[in-house]
Order: sequence, then C-alpha cells, then structure tokens
Amino acid sequence: MSLPMGARRAAGGGSMNAGGKVPLGLKRKGLRIVVTGGAGFVGSHLVDRLIARGDSVIVVDNFFTGRKDNVAHHFGNPRFELIRHDVVEPILLEVDQIYHLACPASPVHYKFNPIHKTNVVGTLNMLGLAKRVGARFLLTSTSEVYGDPLQHPQVETYWGNVNPIGVRSCYDEGKRTAETLTMDYHRGLEIEVRIARIFNTYGPRMCLDDGRVVSNFVAQALRKEPLTVYGDGKQTRSFQYVSDLVEGLMRLMEGEHVGPFNLGNPGEFTMLELAEVKSIRMLRFKLPIIY
Repeated sequence: MSLPMGARRAAGGGSMNAGGKVPLGLKRKGLRIVVTGGAGFVGSHLVDRLIARGDSVIVVDNFFTGRKDNVAHHFGNPRFELIRHDVVEPILLEVDQIYHLACPASPVHYKFNPIHKTNVVGTLNMLGLAKRVGARFLLTSTSEVYGDPLQHPQVETYWGNVNPIGVRSCYDEGKRTAETLTMDYHRGLEIEVRIARIFNTYGPRMCLDDGRVVSNFVAQALRKEPLTVYGDGKQTRSFQYVSDLVEGLMRLMEGEHVGPFNLGNPGEFTMLELAEVKSIRMLRFKLPIIY
C-alpha cells in the first residue's frame, strides 16, 4: 500500500501560502501562468482555479489524453489562451510560473507509446523555458517513483524499490529522471522549482477508459455491470479528490519549500470497500461484485 506521508503537511500546514493569498486590504497582482497538459483531467481543474484567482493562463496541450471540452468554458476569456503543442518541442512564452503536468499518467496511455519523450525531453524544454524567463517551475511527479515499496507508508526521503526494465518503467523511471533534472536545474542554475509526488486522484473529467480502478468501477457501474475486483479485494489504496490535489499544488507553488512533497489522502480503502461504495452511491443499490 502506498500512503503519502506529506499529504497533511502539503495540504494543510507549514509555511505554505494558501494558494497565493495576500494580506487583507492588498490587491494581488494576477500572474501569467503556463499549464502544460492543461486540457487534461487534473490540469483543467487547476486552470479553473487559476482563472478564478485572477491569473492569466496559457494551456499547452497536444490532446493525446487531454480534451478541448475540459477547458471550452474558458473560450472567449481574455485571460485564457489555448495552444496545441507537444512539449517535446521547445516553445517560447513569457510567463511567471510553469505548472508542468503534461504526461500520459495511466497505464493504458503510457504503454501505448512507451518511448514517448514527454517526461525527459518535455521536462528539459520546460526547465529551459523557466531558466530563460526566470519563472518558477512546478513538476508533477508521481507516487510511482517509489516502485513496489518495501516501506509503508512512504516518506519523501524513501528512495523506493524499483524495476528499471519493467513494462511500467517508462513512466516510473521517466518521472524519476524528471525529478533529477528538476533538482539539477535548481542546484546548478538556481531555478526556483517545486516537486509534487501525486497519489491516486479521482473526480469530474477523469477518463473512464484509462484502466485505473476508480474509472473502471465508475464505467462498470454506469453500465450496471458487476464490478470486477481482482484477487480477494483486500488490497488497499488511498484516493484524493481532484480539488484537494489542486489546492495542494497551488499551495506548494506559492510556498517556500522545494519538495518533493507527497500529495494524497492518508486514509485507506480496500478495493472491496471501494467497489461497494461506488455501486451504492452511484445507483442507490448494490451491484454484484465478481472476483
């Protein structure tokens, strides 16, 4: 089981500035912010919050997993701009902050093209942009950097137990490399950086075909099919709502700590408990569960 030790700290305390708040009576100046992968599940919710806060947002997305529909409600807003672009190619922008979310995060998508360069070349390009314009850079990494952990729960100082040549390694090792590059730019070039390690997240706009457990259960429940639980259903996971994750990302960006920070829910569910909750809450009755 992977449980985030930094979840409570990053989402609720320390010296982090809560989403860029300023003292009462002072008007906060809107920032110019780029969000790579901003048309995706998490990215689009982050864009919503930044626009609502008064910032100007540029979304950079190649629409491999992102969807225009996720940000269509911002079309016509003079503080919103959408650019179709793959971050493996350099881009020139003038911005104050960079949220680097671009990367297929589900096994279905990253196994489809395991040699895609987003995690390495894309991260290098966005770090280069941060250096060029003096922007603060936030990397969204993943709990997958811990691999198949031998330590439970995982603290941020745990180095993990990883397989560098497995079928999932393109994602895990790609994110580990992205973290390394981010810290090297910070130490060697004094770029302001932040690193977030994201745990399981759910909410509106998540793709129902991404192969992850929550989306699988939701898709099966909507079709009124039996929910599929693998093994005995006693495996545990933690799940955070997408708005809580976005709050954590914004606090991390506005705070003074580099990280890495685990961002997730410290509470656990077994897969069987999750299946029962999904069927009852979505349909008001219990669907059969198959093992």
